[in-house]
This record gives sequence, structure tokens and C-alpha cells, in this order.
Amino acid sequence: MLELLLCSAITILPDFLYRRFVQGKRIGREITLFSVWYELRWGITFCVILTVSLITTIFYFHPATNNAVSVFRTVTILPETGGRVAETYVGINQHVTAGQPLFRLDTSAQEAAIETAKRRIAEVEAGMEVARAQLAEADGRITQARGSLKQATDEYETRAELIRRNPNAISQREVDRVRVAMETAQGAVDAALAAKAAAQSQIDFALPAQKASAEAALREAEVARDKALVVAGTDGVVQQFALRPGDVVNPMLRPAGILVPDRHVTGLVAGFGQIEAQVIKVGMVGEVACAAIPFTVVPVVITDVQDVIASGQIRPTDQLQDATSFARPGTITAIMEPLFEGGLDRLPQGSSCVANAYTSNHDALQDPEIGAFHAFVLHAIDATGLVHAALLRMQALILPVRTLVLSGGH
Repeated sequence: MLELLLCSAITILPDFLYRRFVQGKRIGREITLFSVWYELRWGITFCVILTVSLITTIFYFHPATNNAVSVFRTVTILPETGGRVAETYVGINQHVTAGQPLFRLDTSAQEAAIETAKRRIAEVEAGMEVARAQLAEADGRITQARGSLKQATDEYETRAELIRRNPNAISQREVDRVRVAMETAQGAVDAALAAKAAAQSQIDFALPAQKASAEAALREAEVARDKALVVAGTDGVVQQFALRPGDVVNPMLRPAGILVPDRHVTGLVAGFGQIEAQVIKVGMVGEVACAAIPFTVVPVVITDVQDVIASGQIRPTDQLQDATSFARPGTITAIMEPLFEGGLDRLPQGSSCVANAYTSNHDALQDPEIGAFHAFVLHAIDATGLVHAALLRMQALILPVRTLVLSGGH
């Protein structure tokens, strides 16, 4: 309507003034309801052409969208393992800080595993004491076996010397018996040394490995017990938290609630039509008007433009995707941040806004080689942004009335 009024002011109005004051035609006589088209045909034709051209220019070079949202992230409150709730520490809409306990699951199974691991460690430590005693016993047996070996060796050497000097002094059988006793004593020494080595191996390798395994099992059980206590990962407000002791929580099927992190609105996600893909650029200045902060227009700047359209994405499945499944066109996603610091601080997270983006040809107009006609066109394109800015302010003015009065307050 505003574009039509502006165009009619320079087309239909001059045509009417010419008919009225130059040709002397009057409304109600020569200019009637039935002769308007014939009398004002030039003005009406130019008005329609100019209006369509102006609207096309405005909405193409200065795109607008009703899909601008202050998106925000939520954190699902979930334990790493399922279990029955033993105790809760917070309520709905309560503000929490990072590391603050939210709820605790029943840990009877983990406590039993911890106690079992501790008993196993104590058992291994007792085995180490027994092994040390066996090592001391092995040292004693070695000393005893070496004494027996020394005695048997002396007897054998004495009898061997006697039979060498006088073969008839003793019998060969007696010498053989003493030699067997010496070899038996040597075997006892070897057995005692082997027993000591086995006890030393138990102390140095087997029992420490068993103790390390038991300590690892203890740490594992303690970690499982600690995981039963669910804490806040960040500062925020707990929402939809209705857990009570006795409820069963499952990380796959039943979350405990939602944590909304503390964040100020630092930008908006806006979706522009695909036809404006060649116009939307990083650095474009724009404006937004939001229902949550009525009668306010906030200047913004586009800081990022997503180079893909979400509606065309596919994921690996067991079915081929048909082109008709992408019939719904997506939008060009752009990130808009306030041009001045704190511009959106009063905007609640998740609010919906109306956004405009304005094409600027200032840099192109600074080119000394630009032609006059080209410069005129670029100036005209930049000037039409004023119309869109006025439309946005009109929307900001009538938005409360339309929401509270014309829609019945819903």
C-alpha cells in the first residue's frame, strides 16, 4: 500500500492535475467512476508498472523475513547409566551453578562392588605377608640344606680318600652310599633355592599384579558410584525437572529434565527466501523488530551466511530418497548480530522477530570508472531501502495492536 501511494503521487496525481487544470475536466462531470480509466489511463498504467517495479526492487535488494528467531541451546539432564532415584537436590525453575548436584541414583550395587574390591586388596596384602614368611622359611631351608650338603660332601671326600689309599679299608658300597647322600643333599639345596625363587616371584610379580587389578576394580566401582551423582555441567535454570525419589531414570528413554544455560541473546538466526541467495552477504546491515520488545527497532549486521540449505540434507538410511521428499523449499540461513553492544539484551531467548536486510552499494559508487546510468541505478536501489525501513517501523507500531486487539489478545 505504501509503495502504491508513493508511485501514484508521481503518476496518477500529475495526470489528474493535468486533466483538471489544463484540460478543465472536473470530477463528477468529465471524470466519473466510469471514465476514470480512460481519463487517467496513462497515470494508472505508469503507476502499476512503477509499483510492481518498486516492490520487486525493494523485496529483492532489501530482503525481509518473518522467520528470525533468537535460538538457544538446552542441555538434557541425564545420568550416564540408568537407575532408581535416591535423592533430589533441586526443584523446577531453580537456578544452578556448574558442578552443583541435581540428583543422585541408588548406589547400593556400587557400594557392594567397592567393598568387594577392598576385601580383595586386603586379601592380596595378606597373601604378600604370607609370601614374605615363605621367603624367610625358604632362606632357612636353604641354610639347612647347605649344611647337610657340606656334611655329606665331607663324608664322601673322606671315604673316597680312604679307599684311594687303601682299597680294603672300607667297601665300595659304603662310598657309593655316601655319594648318593651327597647328591640328595645337593637336590635339597636346589629345591630350597627354587622355593625361594618362587616366593620371591610371588612377592615381586604375581601378588603386585593381583593387587593392581583389585585396585583398578576399586577405582572402577568408585567411578560408577560417583557417576550416580548427577551435577550441572554449566550455569543455568533447571526446567521440566519433576524427578522424585523412587523414579527410574534411563539415559535412552527417560531424561530427568532440561537445563537452559545462562546466556544473553547475542544474535538471531534468520531464514531468507532462496531467491535472495545472491543478495544476502556477510556484512549487510539490517534491522529487526520483535514482539517481546515492542516499539523497538534494533540495528543488526549479518555476520555469517550458511552455505547450504537445510531442506536438502540426506542421511544414510536403508531407503532411497525420492525428489518429491524435498518438495518443501528451505531458506537461506543467516546469523544476525546487534550492530551495537547490548542491543538484544532485553530480548528473551527463543523470541520470534521480523528482520530486514539492506543492500549497500557505497563501495561500488566510489569507483571513479562507474557510468552515470549505473550510478543512478545503484543510488535508486539504495534509496528504496528507506521504503522497507518505513514498512518495518509501521509493522513495529501495529504489532501490539494486532496482537492484543485484533487477534483477541491471544
